[in-house]
Amino acid sequence: MATKRITFPGHDGSMLSARLDMPDGPHLSTALFAHCFTCGKDIPAARRIAGRLSGMGIAVLRFDFTGLGHSEGEFSNTSFTSNVDDLKAACAALSAQDMTPSMLIGHSLGGAAVLKAASEMSAVKAVATLGAPFDPGHVTHNFAQALPEIMSKGVGEVNLGGRPIKIGKQFIEDVAAEELSPAIANLDAALLVLHGPRDSIVSIDNASAIFMAAKHPKSFVTLDNADHLITKAKDAEYAADVIATWARNYLPLKAPAPPPGAPEGIVRVSEADTDGFLQDINAGARHHVLADEPESYGGTNRGMSPYGFLSAGLGACTSMTIRMYARRKNWPLTHITVDICHDKVHAQDAGCTSSGEKVDTWRRKIKLKGPLDAEQRQRLLEIADRCPVHRTLERASIVVTELID
Repeated sequence: MATKRITFPGHDGSMLSARLDMPDGPHLSTALFAHCFTCGKDIPAARRIAGRLSGMGIAVLRFDFTGLGHSEGEFSNTSFTSNVDDLKAACAALSAQDMTPSMLIGHSLGGAAVLKAASEMSAVKAVATLGAPFDPGHVTHNFAQALPEIMSKGVGEVNLGGRPIKIGKQFIEDVAAEELSPAIANLDAALLVLHGPRDSIVSIDNASAIFMAAKHPKSFVTLDNADHLITKAKDAEYAADVIATWARNYLPLKAPAPPPGAPEGIVRVSEADTDGFLQDINAGARHHVLADEPESYGGTNRGMSPYGFLSAGLGACTSMTIRMYARRKNWPLTHITVDICHDKVHAQDAGCTSSGEKVDTWRRKIKLKGPLDAEQRQRLLEIADRCPVHRTLERASIVVTELID
């Protein structure tokens, strides 16, 4: 994905810092991400979700609320209401670029903010929350010991996540008075609630309350072992994949025609983990898989290996080719199974004249079910060798490579 750094005026005119993650291919839709209380736009979960969505054609804007991260302003002067207004300002900034968001994603207090804001954004068709509180005032339990000082002095300094943050009295009063039930009940968009049962910051009871207050269409997905900040890579990947899969049902993601010379479009592979080998593979807006290496080779084994994908291509094409022929002949073939094993063998063993080299060998075992006679079974075995991927693997191919900016 290509990331643009942009700024836009927030609720009080302070310039807010944002990252706009653009798809490398066609731009099909836009999402707006709101981070958790006192966090920032660059937390790992936000980056992973943005990367996953941009891979399927959805641009994602993630920004720092007023007074946080690289944004201007004083956080001590902000409130829950001002966060909602910052979200509206972000939406306006996107709309000015003809990128009005159709999906809102909010983490923790950012989830509560998107629930409130979505009811006033008619273009929003989908809302996803992660670890969101049903009662925004829930956030104050993180610094309960400082509440008396904040209320008496108007502002107080608390330690959150190992760093000092100034909290203003208006923030406390604002979240205490906020009631999300009407906004959730009147939400004119599909809702996805994600929450971890082991979340020690915002209990999963909050997710249940949000879900019960909402009307259909709504979905509830458990992030089984995730902590509140979704710090583990596998949990962030799971959340990203769930959001992306769910969003397809509610966002207009019809891709444009593929470019000339590429009848099946472009398959885009991009790194998902620079410390390992995990790769995101996207074929248009609706097809996504992961590629990886086994743990014994330094990977995390969260996807098939590259040779596994080659084997899968051969197996799938073999089965499809056999099915097409049997269907045309109206033969009683009820099911096909193709087992593929890849190996490298010495050229001499493979029947080649050059004994010093190794060649790739795919061993293919085909099981055909149904009342087929011996002649039909033999013919279908011959047809398997006409599989286009089979022929591609057997003949010489050309790979043309170029470096692009």
